[in-house]
Amino acid sequence: MSLAKIFSVSTRVRATNVLCRAYSAPAQDKAEKVYPMKDPGYMYVNAEPQDMSFKALSDKAAQTMFWTELARGFAVTFAHIFKEPATINYPFEKGPLSPRFRGEHALRRYPSGEERCIACKLCEAICPAQAITIEAEERADGSRRTTRYDIDMTKCIYCGFCQEACPVDAIVEGPNFEFSTETHEELLYNKEKLLLNGDKWESEIASNIRADHLYR
Repeated sequence: MSLAKIFSVSTRVRATNVLCRAYSAPAQDKAEKVYPMKDPGYMYVNAEPQDMSFKALSDKAAQTMFWTELARGFAVTFAHIFKEPATINYPFEKGPLSPRFRGEHALRRYPSGEERCIACKLCEAICPAQAITIEAEERADGSRRTTRYDIDMTKCIYCGFCQEACPVDAIVEGPNFEFSTETHEELLYNKEKLLLNGDKWESEIASNIRADHLYR
């Protein structure tokens, strides 16, 4: 016999024993033992009988007559009038962002001005949405650099895999989240656009990377 059948049979036997003990009790306390069952392992799921004691009835009558729930609701609303509002005056005020926030993409440069990307294509390979397209060539000094680096931002799911896979922290998702456009073509980023984003947000990106380096 399988374990499932053994457990099923044992459960039915246990339930039968509980009901037998309950119905074998005296008539005056049979209802108390059967409903609800107090045996461990069982839960009473039916509606509980209404409390008809004088205290319960008087409390219910007082709530109905004096609208105590409504008064408590007014008190909560009145208390919040004197508290500082939780909203901010966007776009003139902006809330804090986590160093791990994943916003608009950017390609970074070294302090010398040389682009970081070495055209390893790891970001293109790991992108689950296949939003990245890279073409590369070898330079005269033997280094590899990209000739084309395109990101279709309408495909991107902002998973952050590209920046995690990059060995030189070239492609990152920066702190900018205000890059909505009116046309689809404006969200097709090329290498020049990504490098421009990197130059614009380099200080914030470098600060976020330093703040998060202990967890990478």
